[in-house]
Amino acid sequence: MTASLRPYLAQRRRGRPWVVLKLAATLDGRIAAPDGTSRWITGPAARLDAHQLRAESDAILVGAGTVRADDPALTVRDVPGRDPLRVVLGHPPEGARVHPALVHDGDLEPLLDDLGSRGVIQLLVEGGSRVAASFHRRGLVDQYVLYLAPALLGGDDGLPLFSGPGAATMADVWRGRIAGLRQIGPDVRIDLLAPAGEGAVP
Repeated sequence: MTASLRPYLAQRRRGRPWVVLKLAATLDGRIAAPDGTSRWITGPAARLDAHQLRAESDAILVGAGTVRADDPALTVRDVPGRDPLRVVLGHPPEGARVHPALVHDGDLEPLLDDLGSRGVIQLLVEGGSRVAASFHRRGLVDQYVLYLAPALLGGDDGLPLFSGPGAATMADVWRGRIAGLRQIGPDVRIDLLAPAGEGAVP
């Protein structure tokens, strides 16, 4: 099966969108410095590629914390394509640039059902470590897109990819399948598919 068919077939089979979780990190797995700064971990080429990912998605999701901290517009820039439907978990400020947005407060599964009923085929999740952990731990991610920068924060006090506790033992480690690996400027993009049984289309 070609990669371009996976989102469509998944949405047709499940009634829910194909969920892509996008993350950008240093080589030691940190998405922000201890003071919370994260711009810019990756270079311009990787950021442009991320906008292409937005253009390929029907909806984009972040948490209200990201909106309060960064006030993102969540639009497509510098590549052809239309802006995706903007979705916020929690309650963003009224004057935030993300508006108009679909605001959701509650479980993620009903949100995915609602987005599926709206015809959303691919949902791009760009949230912080808490949002990423929520989708990951519920097995709701079909594809992980990880941009790795040739940088090291060099400590354990930076913000990790996922908040909260991880696997307690190696027997419980989550393992996916690498579906793509390429260099983009100085950075590396890794595409990781969820294992069979977590909703992903093989």
